Amino acid sequence: MKTYNILFLCTHNSARSILGEAIASTDASGKLIGYSAGSTPGTSVNPIAKKIAIKLGYDAKKLYSKSWDEFAKSDSPQMDFIITVCDNAAKEVCPVWVGHPATAHWGFPDPSESSGSEADKEKAFNEVAMGLTRRIQLLTSLPIDKLDHLSLISKLKEIHRNAT
Repeated sequence: MKTYNILFLCTHNSARSILGEAIASTDASGKLIGYSAGSTPGTSVNPIAKKIAIKLGYDAKKLYSKSWDEFAKSDSPQMDFIITVCDNAAKEVCPVWVGHPATAHWGFPDPSESSGSEADKEKAFNEVAMGLTRRIQLLTSLPIDKLDHLSLISKLKEIHRNAT
């Protein structure tokens, strides 16, 4: 079975994009290898995002904030999909990606900006994780290998509309 590389982008690469990387990589279909990056990466991963990723079975050593420049190099893994998960990253001028992957915006509110009790904050992170899980499941249910580039882009946008 062919696997597909999917890169989740957010400004700081500390919460939503990290969750996308972990959820895609641990998805039961085995079709995706998740990656994440940010335009201006932070210094650490949000502890709640890290806790969720580890609970999913994702390797804690892979949980660190990284620049999207790492994935724009010619020797980087070639991405099949690039998904922005925050509005700031969607508006930024992204690097030119090797192979011209299918791109889409799956926007989510920033759970790290949630207020209230620790339980309230965890709920916000879990809502983002559930939203990403739903979209990833819809993506992996597609006959990806049978769709052309424009159809893939259209399907990625449709997934976001149908999952909200």
